[in-house]
Amino acid sequence: MRIIDSHCHVYPEAIAMKAVKSVSDFYDGIHSYGDGRAASMKKHWENSGVDHAVIFSVATRLAQTDSINAFISNTVLLGDGFFTGLGTVHQDYPDMGGIVDKIISLGLKGIKLHPDTQLCAINDKRLLPLYEACEGRLPVLIHTGDYRYNYSNPDQLEPVLRMFPKTTFIGAHFSGWSVWDEAVERLHTYDNLFVDTSSTFHWVEKDKVKKYIRTFGSEKIMFGSDFPMWDVDPELDAMLSLNLTSEEYENIFHRTAEKLFSIPN
Repeated sequence: MRIIDSHCHVYPEAIAMKAVKSVSDFYDGIHSYGDGRAASMKKHWENSGVDHAVIFSVATRLAQTDSINAFISNTVLLGDGFFTGLGTVHQDYPDMGGIVDKIISLGLKGIKLHPDTQLCAINDKRLLPLYEACEGRLPVLIHTGDYRYNYSNPDQLEPVLRMFPKTTFIGAHFSGWSVWDEAVERLHTYDNLFVDTSSTFHWVEKDKVKKYIRTFGSEKIMFGSDFPMWDVDPELDAMLSLNLTSEEYENIFHRTAEKLFSIPN
């Protein structure tokens, strides 16, 4: 079975370790598995049976937007077909339609936002033109959920799902890290919302994860490791231990990602 890891953060060599530490500190010192480098991830992921990975980074400052998008595009080009890249944008970018055009021209297949580190709520008015520009063109992958803040929780995501029903959104971490139950119950009926499994197994018991999968439907779910936070091997083991049907595994491990990110089969 083909396996696509749909949630991987990567950073330029010069700042990778600093970036990994920053993320670990943001999540109260959670130990990070990896060094944040695409090359080291690719080597281990291939040895673990992963066939493809979706990579991205996030612009926490306006000036980072173009450089990050160029870095991700270049990493894809140097990855021998192993990577699909997503772009990013800062909420203060002056031309949301223009940045969507540029991201597409770089060969990137979506946009990644992290409201909690960007300090910008999902439904902030500055982001609304971005969602409109992405309609029918690019999916928007958003970090969702954090009990410590209210930038990315379900009450921020739900209005956007309603305002832009033709834009495809992906709620990372089953659409609500640390607030999983509320997120799944509140958001699972939206046709324009897909989710990934990343950064969930460490906190949520397997029977409940299986319930989340059946609530959303496997055709709306993608496997994700959240590199460099976690090693892919225990994430794969946890998924396989759920004893899902072969159809469900096919959807979660590759079909949904192929569809959303236009990854060749």
